[in-house]
Amino acid sequence: MPTWLPSLVVFGAAAVLAVVAVVALRRAASRRVRRDVAAADEAEVRAKQLIVRVDDAVRDADREIAYAEAQFGAATARDTRVAVERARARLREAFLLQQRLDDAEPDSAVDRRGWAARIDDLCRSALVELAEADGALAVRRRRERGAGAELPALRDEEAELRRRVDASDGVLARLASRYDGSALGTARTAAERARAAHAEAESALAEAGRLVERGQPAAELLAGAADALDRARRDLGELEGAEADLAAAGGDAERAAVELDHDLAAARSERDALDDADAATRLGDAIGDGAAALVARAAFARDPMLDRDRLRAARDRLESARAAARTAQARLDGARGALDGAISIAEGQVAVARAAIERGGGAVGAAARTRLAEAERQLRNARQEADPVVALDAARRATARATDAEDLARYDGLGR
Repeated sequence: MPTWLPSLVVFGAAAVLAVVAVVALRRAASRRVRRDVAAADEAEVRAKQLIVRVDDAVRDADREIAYAEAQFGAATARDTRVAVERARARLREAFLLQQRLDDAEPDSAVDRRGWAARIDDLCRSALVELAEADGALAVRRRRERGAGAELPALRDEEAELRRRVDASDGVLARLASRYDGSALGTARTAAERARAAHAEAESALAEAGRLVERGQPAAELLAGAADALDRARRDLGELEGAEADLAAAGGDAERAAVELDHDLAAARSERDALDDADAATRLGDAIGDGAAALVARAAFARDPMLDRDRLRAARDRLESARAAARTAQARLDGARGALDGAISIAEGQVAVARAAIERGGGAVGAAARTRLAEAERQLRNARQEADPVVALDAARRATARATDAEDLARYDGLGR
């Protein structure tokens, strides 16, 4: 047996082991990457869910604070508003991090998991802030209510609100017979909120009644019921006021249509008097849009708010086009008024420059003569140009070139 054969066997076995080890390491690394990606995906899903929860909670808190300020004054809700602003700041940061997760740039799983974890922390902190703010506001409402938060009085309020909640379906049905669903979104949302708040109050009062019967504390439940009844009352008021709001929007739409029609007539006269073709075209386009908005009103008869908003937007666009047209016409009128004087000044300066060159004779170089030739060309353009703005610019350039020609001629003459 050759002496080198055992060594070859040893080296071969070592090579095989090395290959196996490399393959195992690569598979382990691949599994780790997959685990990291899966963990990052789960964290991102949780982060998105939390962002939605916090965004909804902030919106609800804003509405509650606005009602508290209207009912009790700004000082009552100041501390609560500060807490909500802190929660909103956390939500803004969470949105920025979510934007990083949503963008098209490739990021590592570690980065994405870190951003998602930060969103999770921000959102949970914000929810704590909002819960504390809600609790503080409930305490303030309880203090304001005083004896009104007692169980018998709250039961009477709940019974009265139950009748109004039960009648809300009839209110919505009556509105639906006159208006499209697009006009009733706010009313339907208010009805849903009122029904949910009433159910919350009803449940809290039932539990509070059982605690009172057993002689156990029920203050927190009564406070929660009182707060839910307040919310239900406000939402029912919003629902019941929807009919008046829609009727008012219809009146606003009629007035907006009359105003737009009047403005269209004035805009047509202004367009016909315009000298600027581009401005006339732009104003004509706005007139067409406004007229189309009036013609299309029949399609929006059952949604007066949308009808009103469309007409107002068309009127705003028309007013913007009219203002631009007036500016363009003012430019033309101003140029016409200044043109004769500018041409006279240019003619005088050209004559002065020509005389300076003639006095200097052969000592005056090409630069001065070139400036004079350009001044004379610009002066001819000013006399022949139909557009007064362009003509005025040409006349002013003629004056400037002639002044340069005079200065250069004098300079050359001094060097004789």
